[in-house]
Amino acid sequence: MASFYGKLKQMKKLVLIIFFLGLTSTGYCQLKDITFEAIDSLQQVQKRNIIVFIHTDWCQFCQRMKSTTFKNQEIIDRLNSDFYFVDLNAEEKRDILFNNQIFKYRPTGNNVGVNELAIQLGTINKQIAYPVMCILNADNEIIMQYNNYLSVADFKLLLEIAKE
Repeated sequence: MASFYGKLKQMKKLVLIIFFLGLTSTGYCQLKDITFEAIDSLQQVQKRNIIVFIHTDWCQFCQRMKSTTFKNQEIIDRLNSDFYFVDLNAEEKRDILFNNQIFKYRPTGNNVGVNELAIQLGTINKQIAYPVMCILNADNEIIMQYNNYLSVADFKLLLEIAKE
């Protein structure tokens, strides 16, 4: 009987810990980024525009957006609920299957290169400058491209335009 009460006491502590952790983490969720390979099946469940963030590891403005704009809770909530978000490193070396086409990494020099999909989605006026926001409709057609750093306020405006 004593071991029963000991276990009951431990369970109460565990329930309190879980409850406390649940209270302290409410309202906070992480940005859900998906892969290009998952888009087709997701679009069959619910049609949404796709926001593709095209960046590189060496781009300072890209890294700044990751640490500020994409950490804003309102932006995270809106991206998660209204769009499919894809985080695309332009220098991705793996093949990417998207829209029934395979996009490959193309070396451009000694130990540098770019993925064909980043070129296709991120090229504006025959050049690519990072970061690039590319918005696709549910049929995977480009409806908007923007290549520049976006602050939280500017990104919220972009989301309003993209939602329409």
